[in-house]
Amino acid sequence: MEFRHEWKIEINLADLAALRSRLRVLMQPDEHAAGGRYQIRSLYFDTPTDRALREKIEGVNRREKFRIRCYNGDTGFLRLEKKSKQNDLCRKEGVPITPAQAAAFAAGRPPGAGPGESLPPLVQELSRKMVTEGLRPKTVVEYTREPFFYPPGEVRVTFDYALRTGLRCTDFLNPGLVTIPAGNAPILMEVKWGAFLPDVIRAAIQLPGRRAAAFSKYAQCRLYG
Repeated sequence: MEFRHEWKIEINLADLAALRSRLRVLMQPDEHAAGGRYQIRSLYFDTPTDRALREKIEGVNRREKFRIRCYNGDTGFLRLEKKSKQNDLCRKEGVPITPAQAAAFAAGRPPGAGPGESLPPLVQELSRKMVTEGLRPKTVVEYTREPFFYPPGEVRVTFDYALRTGLRCTDFLNPGLVTIPAGNAPILMEVKWGAFLPDVIRAAIQLPGRRAAAFSKYAQCRLYG
């Protein structure tokens, strides 16, 4: 996947209501979002010295982080993802993984391959970095997402809110995992696009006094452990 542009803009409830009404006219809802939204749970990985966290806080231009993700509590559909940042551009690689592979990663060990089985390259990469760089699961991050899509420019606008943290708990597959609100986390609008951002969408997302700024759900949740 090619690098894409990404803006993150902190908004409030009044902004959210106004933006919803505009984008519902212009953009398509995500077909997988029941009622226009879904729940995301992610398990993030970091080194013993919290390199991914420190690089985000320090604004390092080239960085990466790994996470496992599921939607609406469905642990039958799990993805391992690697998000890379280069200056103001981002790229996300992902691959489906099995519950057994996710459980191994959540326990802090690389999953094994069965007889005749070949693990996907991304699974092999995280496994290798668990050995060579000490990557380990750090915390569970949960939130609600409202997604919209606009095919020209491959534009995706999402609203993320109700951010919660698992503190130091990494029991990712446990449906009864207890999470708590991640402090005063804002409502976050994320705007992602490929080669160009159409003027009609650029105009629709404009809000007085709101500007793109750095925000990390992972960093916000790590404030608590």
